[in-house]
Amino acid sequence: MKIAYITYAGDIRYSAANGFNEYNDVLPFLQNKGLDIEPAIWDDPAVDWTRYDVALLKTPWDYHQKIDAFKTWLDKIESLNICLLNDYKTVRWNLDKHYLKEIIADGFDVIPSAFLEQGWKGDLLPLFEELKTAAIIIKPCVSGGSKNTIVVRKNEAAAGYDEVVTLLADGAYIVQPLMHEVQNGEWSYTFFNGQYSHTILKKPKAGDFRVQQIYGGSIETLYPSHEEIAHAATYVERYAKNCLYARVDGLMVNGHFVLMELELIEPYLYLSYGENAVEKYYEAILTKLL
Repeated sequence: MKIAYITYAGDIRYSAANGFNEYNDVLPFLQNKGLDIEPAIWDDPAVDWTRYDVALLKTPWDYHQKIDAFKTWLDKIESLNICLLNDYKTVRWNLDKHYLKEIIADGFDVIPSAFLEQGWKGDLLPLFEELKTAAIIIKPCVSGGSKNTIVVRKNEAAAGYDEVVTLLADGAYIVQPLMHEVQNGEWSYTFFNGQYSHTILKKPKAGDFRVQQIYGGSIETLYPSHEEIAHAATYVERYAKNCLYARVDGLMVNGHFVLMELELIEPYLYLSYGENAVEKYYEAILTKLL
């Protein structure tokens, strides 16, 4: 069974940790395990997709910048009966942060959220009242890596209005409170085939809200309780039950986990931070291939 290991043509800005580099080391690890797997850039016109039985999404990290092309690519490889990991339905659902509406409607704990549709030119002030906050974070509904993500404070709403309207001209945005808990770190639980693997804590540098390493964020391994893992698993059971991989990201608010995002397309899996995580990843792939 021939597998395409899906990547992109851009730079990878994650370094090795604990003696393992997820970008450089996963593919050879899988190859050395005997898998017939090779890298393929998702939007490379030279790739012959008819050669593959399976497409394993790993780092197509520019898909949000080329969303129409990415959707077309999904349609193309689906028409070739290529098995996609994660599956097509899940990936399409997870492309746009409007999926959080469904999770909220189902009664799960989610960071309070409002949605501004493309072309919005409304009033910012009611958003602060709706979300019960003095500062809001505004990010694209189709995005990655904090791109075009801004913070607007209530006392500066008038000054920030034009920037918000300019951003909304290009697409829909989600608005959430700037949670002070982000300074304590963002929790990321990773599951393979619905089974818990590991958890990491991503902390922003002082004075920032972005937890990514490229913005100075730090990472450490966490060891949550059985109850905490079980709570995170409820999101996976409901929305990612059959997924090869799922990352459940959120904050601890008053000692209780609250979801920020479900990462089901191309999340960094922090395999170097979990005990035997890369082996668990491989075993999960094997299970999907059976």
